[in-house]
Amino acid sequence: MSKKEDFSEYINSGYLSKGESITLGGAILDGETLSNTPVKIPLKTLNRHGLIAGATGTGKTKTIQVLSEQLSSFGIPVLMMDIKGDFSGVAKEGEEKDFIKERHAKLNIPYSVSSFPVELMSLSKQDGVRLRSTVSEFGPVLFSRILDLNDTQAGVVSVIFKFCDDKKMPLLDLKDIKKVINYITDEGKDEIEESYGKISTSTTGTILRKIIELEQQGADLFFGEMSFEIDDLMRLDENGKGYINIIRLTDIQDKPKLFSTFMLSLLAEIYQQMPEKGDADQPELVIFIDEAHLIFNEASKALLEQIETIVKLIRSKGIGVYFVTQNPMDIPSGVLAQLGLKIQHALRAFTANDRQAIKQSADNYPTSAYYKTDEVLTSLGIGEAFVTALNEKGIPTPLVATMMRAPMSRMDVLTDAEIQEINAKSKLVKKYSEVLDRESAYEMLTKKIESAQEQAVTEQENKKESAEPSTASVVTKSVLKVVTSATFIRGAFGILSKMFKK
Repeated sequence: MSKKEDFSEYINSGYLSKGESITLGGAILDGETLSNTPVKIPLKTLNRHGLIAGATGTGKTKTIQVLSEQLSSFGIPVLMMDIKGDFSGVAKEGEEKDFIKERHAKLNIPYSVSSFPVELMSLSKQDGVRLRSTVSEFGPVLFSRILDLNDTQAGVVSVIFKFCDDKKMPLLDLKDIKKVINYITDEGKDEIEESYGKISTSTTGTILRKIIELEQQGADLFFGEMSFEIDDLMRLDENGKGYINIIRLTDIQDKPKLFSTFMLSLLAEIYQQMPEKGDADQPELVIFIDEAHLIFNEASKALLEQIETIVKLIRSKGIGVYFVTQNPMDIPSGVLAQLGLKIQHALRAFTANDRQAIKQSADNYPTSAYYKTDEVLTSLGIGEAFVTALNEKGIPTPLVATMMRAPMSRMDVLTDAEIQEINAKSKLVKKYSEVLDRESAYEMLTKKIESAQEQAVTEQENKKESAEPSTASVVTKSVLKVVTSATFIRGAFGILSKMFKK
């Protein structure tokens, strides 16, 4: 048996799938694409999370596009966090270009163009479905971790949440919790100390500064009502295709705190609301997090631990999470260890540090008798990648260099007119376009403080009136004082005595 035949048999047996699967492309050996050696990933394992890595311009976005298209075709919704803004073309049909036909002929995979159902979403003022969450929905633990608070400060946040629960004051947006902090530090200090214990003003000051820091990154737009409902991510269109929900994040690249806040809250909300699925035949939802290093570079230790915990647990709910970044070393080892599918596009070795990083990256992949992994990593072409996954039994598949299939949808962004067209037809845009500002902690405490101030003014005026008697009263008292004085009495009796003598 030749090396090529031996390799094909090895890969085909390693990627054998009894159930439904998606085809990523075809295997490459010694620079040749093998048409009889497809690389397939079982749907059953796509809730085991994954990594898509590679240098800029090596084809990561097109790989995400291919995965999203295949998932949508099987009725699996997708959530894509699009930082660079180059993913929206999935809503429109692609073009049958010569280089695409040539690629698919090598892969022995039929090619056709198609569009897919898309919802455009936003955390900011960009057009699309507005995504929001209330402070109360975060809860004290998650809110404290996002603010990177120590144990003492986190304890005070728990007291704030408890105080608001006890007083039936909803915490909806950041102005609510800021108002509560100001209240318990000033007007309500005695009330808090009596029921919940003494709180240091330096602690509340630190918490307030952390909230303002988060607010300055645009979180005031994210916190509020109406809250986004997780079920709206799980929709299918009239043809049974899963919706591809694209969160347009092009305007928050310099706001990693807001990005990580949203991502963590979303994962936590999905985990809390979704029922246990166990070992299902396919995932309920697949999430792609582009430029994932923006999360991890700015995340505190507590936040990293929270992310790692949720990634471990959320797969039991049928949710797959895929991190997209330039280098696998951008992902913390605790998270990296949870990832079943790894698609590694080319890395570039321009410096000694780059070469060291490539060697470390190669160590994250299974060893192979057919590849020198660190060398191949630098020689992969555009649209080529190393792939390793989990088979249906959860066993890692062989490492294989793969020529990736081309997307069926447009490999370019939508125009402004096309974006407006999608939003105009969207039911979710209409549903979430209204900004609600119902009575919550801010309004309730403002009323309470104003009422207390009015009462204090009234009491002060009453005291003043009682302390300053009227003019008539003063005159009456003065007259009485005079007529009852000893001098006046003696004088009066003297006059009467003279009158009687006469």
